[in-house]
Amino acid sequence: MVSATEPTNSGVQLVKAAGPAAAAQDADGNVEAGKETFEQCGVCHNVDSDEAKMGPSLQGLFKKEKLTNGKPANLETITTIIKQGGNGMPGYEDLLEADEMKNLIAYLRTI
Repeated sequence: MVSATEPTNSGVQLVKAAGPAAAAQDADGNVEAGKETFEQCGVCHNVDSDEAKMGPSLQGLFKKEKLTNGKPANLETITTIIKQGGNGMPGYEDLLEADEMKNLIAYLRTI
């Protein structure tokens, strides 16, 4: 475990520990929180196999060259699909906060 000290206004130093939870959180989002957000997506999308459910499997999503719709499997395209939906999938732009979206993308990058 890594720790760092941080001075306060009172001169007391606080110790911050960087354990597993801190490792999962970075500028690109929190993978564990994204996995929790994904639970609602898991009703229609597999991540454990390449079999489709109501929607296509998302296994290896960011490793693919193209999505099932023929568009590139990149951050811009995937974010747009999540926000706007399509082909029976509802859009989540009004349902996900910015941090939830960032966390979800972080999780999708790991599958």
